[in-house]
Amino acid sequence: MKRIVIFASGSGSNAQQITEFFQDRKDAQVVQILSNKNTAKVLERANNLKISAFSFNRSAFYDTDQVLNLVKATQPDLIVLAGFLWLFPQNIIEAYPGKIINIHPALLPAYGGKGMYGANVHKAVVAAGEKESGITIHEVTSEYDKGTILFQAKTQLESDETPDSLAAKIHELEYEHFPRVIAEILEKQ
Repeated sequence: MKRIVIFASGSGSNAQQITEFFQDRKDAQVVQILSNKNTAKVLERANNLKISAFSFNRSAFYDTDQVLNLVKATQPDLIVLAGFLWLFPQNIIEAYPGKIINIHPALLPAYGGKGMYGANVHKAVVAAGEKESGITIHEVTSEYDKGTILFQAKTQLESDETPDSLAAKIHELEYEHFPRVIAEILEKQ
C-alpha cells in the first residue's frame, strides 16, 4: 500500500478529492494532511475524513526538522502539495527527491512564481486576454513552479470570462485529473 502525505493551506477541496479517490483503493491511501494554517478548513475536512492532520508554524517548517520528522514518521511514497502556498524547504526536498509534486492553476511556465496562486493567477490570465489556461502538475524544487512538468490539461477562455468563472473551470480540471495523475505516478514507483 503506497502512502500519500498532503500539504494544503486553505479550504482543502483538492485534498478531499484526493483522499476520497484513494479511500476504497487497495494500492494507495492518504495517511496525513499537514497545513501551515491552524484555522485552515482542510484540517476540518481531514478530521471528517478520519485522516491524521497537523498544523505547523513558519519556524517549525523552516528553522527545525519538526515538520520533516512528522512526514518521515508516516513513511510516504509521495508528498502532494494541494493549494500549499509556502516555498518548500530544502531539508524535505532532499529527503524525498522526485517524490514531491504540486498542482498549479495555470499552464506553466506562464503565470508561475511567487505570489502567483489562486485568484491572483486567474485575474492575470483574464487581464492578459489569454485564449486558454489550465493546470500543471509538476515536481517541487526549491524555486516556485520551476520543477519538471509531469502533466498539463487545458481549458478555453470565453470572451466574457471572469476570474471567478475561470477558477470554476480550473477546479473542475483539478478534480478530474489530479487524483488520477497521482495514481499514475505511484504506479510507476
